[in-house]
Amino acid sequence: MIYPHTFEDKIGMSEVRHLLKGLCLSTMGTQRVDEMAFTADASVLRELHRQTGEFARIMEEEDGFPDAGFYDLRPTLRRLRIEGTYIETDEMHQLGRALGTLATVVAFLRRSDGDGDGGTPHYPALSALVSTARAFPAIVARIDAILDKFGHVKDSASPELARIRRELAQAEGSVGRVLQGILRQAQAAGTVASDTAPTMRDGRLVIPVAPALKRKIKGIVHDESATGKTVFIEPQEVVEANNRIRELEGDERREVIRILQAFSSELRPQVPELMESFERLADVEFVRAKTHLARQMNALTTTEPQIASSPLVDWTLARHPLLERSLARHDKRVVPLDVALTRRQRILLISGPNAGGKSVCLKTVGLLQYMLQCGLAPTVGERSRLGVFEHIMIDIGDEQSIEDELSTYSSHLLNMKQMMRRADPATLLLIDEFGGGTEPQIGGAIAEAVLRRFVRQGAFGIITTHYQNLKLFAEQTEGVVNGAMLYDRGKMTALFQLQVGQPGSSFAVEIARKIGIPEDVIADATELVGRDYVDADKWLQDIVRDRRYWEQKRQQIHAREKQMEQTIERYEAEMAELQGQRKDIIRKAREEANELVRQANARIERTIREIKEAEAEREHTRIARQQLEEFQHSLEESEATATDDAIARKMEKIRRRQERKSRKAAVGGGAPGASGTGGGVAAAAGQGSGSSAAVDGGGGALPAYVRIKGQTSVGRLERVEGKKATVVFGQMTTVVDADRLVAALAPKREEQAVTSFVSRQTQDLMRRKSLDFRQDIDVRGMRGDEALNAVTHFIDDATQVGVARVRILHGTGTGALRQLIRQYLRTVPSVASARDEHVQFGGAGITVVDLR
Repeated sequence: MIYPHTFEDKIGMSEVRHLLKGLCLSTMGTQRVDEMAFTADASVLRELHRQTGEFARIMEEEDGFPDAGFYDLRPTLRRLRIEGTYIETDEMHQLGRALGTLATVVAFLRRSDGDGDGGTPHYPALSALVSTARAFPAIVARIDAILDKFGHVKDSASPELARIRRELAQAEGSVGRVLQGILRQAQAAGTVASDTAPTMRDGRLVIPVAPALKRKIKGIVHDESATGKTVFIEPQEVVEANNRIRELEGDERREVIRILQAFSSELRPQVPELMESFERLADVEFVRAKTHLARQMNALTTTEPQIASSPLVDWTLARHPLLERSLARHDKRVVPLDVALTRRQRILLISGPNAGGKSVCLKTVGLLQYMLQCGLAPTVGERSRLGVFEHIMIDIGDEQSIEDELSTYSSHLLNMKQMMRRADPATLLLIDEFGGGTEPQIGGAIAEAVLRRFVRQGAFGIITTHYQNLKLFAEQTEGVVNGAMLYDRGKMTALFQLQVGQPGSSFAVEIARKIGIPEDVIADATELVGRDYVDADKWLQDIVRDRRYWEQKRQQIHAREKQMEQTIERYEAEMAELQGQRKDIIRKAREEANELVRQANARIERTIREIKEAEAEREHTRIARQQLEEFQHSLEESEATATDDAIARKMEKIRRRQERKSRKAAVGGGAPGASGTGGGVAAAAGQGSGSSAAVDGGGGALPAYVRIKGQTSVGRLERVEGKKATVVFGQMTTVVDADRLVAALAPKREEQAVTSFVSRQTQDLMRRKSLDFRQDIDVRGMRGDEALNAVTHFIDDATQVGVARVRILHGTGTGALRQLIRQYLRTVPSVASARDEHVQFGGAGITVVDLR
């Protein structure tokens, strides 16, 4: 049941029907729109929405679905049921095109994966929709034999028609020749103008003549012009010929009618099947229009809505489609709603300021639920769950009537009476300004009593109100929950966001002050109602504001936690990869070590064998031992060389990095000399950095700085002990063979190697931070402490990634936020300057910060 009878007008369904009719292709579709009705059968609704979903797939994935040839020929077919009637040529032409469209649509929707009729249809719901329709190729062929592509009867439609038209053409040609001869004689005699041509009047060829000269041409005057300056004369010589033409035209018309009657007689037995097929074509056209409307409204189409058989409203991102279209014309966006009505939370009591969106929320629920149960796709999010109600009843607007002697409050009470009589667990009640229209105290009491009845009856509902007693009732009653339309008290503007869980404030004092009501009047009103009442309303506002703030914080924390989880997963994957690489390196090193041991063992065995074969001759034994020692030395040198090369490459990389840092900072200088190495420095300077003189420990002057042969890194020589030398490369000390070292010049300061250790994780973190860093931050709308905290982190990040300039967007306003941020920037050592942006790019509303 839908209550009242003006339900569709109240929620805007009439406009939806109008939009849907505009997307139909013929009167078949518009008739289906008029017949569209509310249903509570969940299985029927699922099938209707499945059809829309399949047609949406056709629109997205297929080409070639016909959009032409949808003609409503059902009135013509109904008329053909009467014996003696016949179809006109234009109707026959439309019938041929419509049957061609019908055949294409049926074949398109019945396509299947298998051969013949045994496969699964690509579109099961639409295939079932046209299951009783069939094509009529014989009728189409018969129409093509009678009519040409322009809808005219062909000469070949019958032999008699061909003969008549042949004679008619001959007669018209003969009349034309005679008339042209008469016209030339009249032009030569000056009776008619030289540019005069024959014309047609009443189906007869005539000559236009001036009235004063009409006696010059013998014949019949058929007509004269509206101005009376021209008369039209049929010459006597062509009267009989024109009469013959009229006779032939009559014969032609009778023959055409005979052909149409014969065709209608052939068609009449198939009228019932044709009517059934056109009804199915009307269904397809209706589904097409619904799908186009859903796409225009960005409603659920390809994702089939989840429709429960029981009453349920669990919607995300619900939008009023008509309001969304209206706002889009002004480049505005509608704020989506999340609404839930379940068995445990059946009635939602919405409060909040006037013009805050309460009525829009109520109408959104009513319109979308009604659209759903009429088979139209609702404008909700994909994760929404939808249920079915048997009754939807609404009380909104002013229903006062002078004729029925109803006041505004009386009309509300009459609606309440009907709702209490009909309400049950399958009813959805939509009540706006519950209890309004009368004295507030008794009106609130009656509203609370009615609400108790609705709760006992188990009804579902969306109810808007300003009464405090109803808000308190919702807090204390199971099955009823408070909801608030949020309001920005700072900007004094509605946010049109529904917050479920706490009541909303009417913001009466704030709105009155914004409009400009005198402050003394507001003060008197406050005294009248009581300071406690006003403070309670203010505390309610603070609770709503704080809840909104902490909800935003919760969302931010949730986003950070998700980001941390992703980072941890990435690090774990990288660690697993590094562990695998480490195992591979250890395995390869072990294999190489085993190979070296095997070679050493083979060399030892071969040496022992040679000693035995030489029968322990001293010379052979000495040579074998010498070869063994050389092999051992080559192994040690090979290992040392590999280690030294790796160290040298590392030192060279560090030196180049230090050079880049030094050049960037534009700082130069010499390197301090080591104590007690003046002679060595001189000696090294004398030799030059390119000297090949080897370092030895024979008592000569040792150079202060050396390098390894074949390398460019310069290190400080610490000491030489025998054939081994200790050298310091930067902060790394290594021992190498002295004969592998050569003297070098003391390096400049930028060439001295400075090593530092930065973990791979830190390097990756800094690289990502540098890539993700944005040089602008927007702190408008934040409180002072929030804005200062955001700017602090922003400047720290900018300093870490090495950005030279950043911008802080704080707006103009009172200037307090700008001043607070500037005071903080003066205390930051890394900030070189802070100034206003150029007036063309924001002026005093933006602070430009230069960093050292």
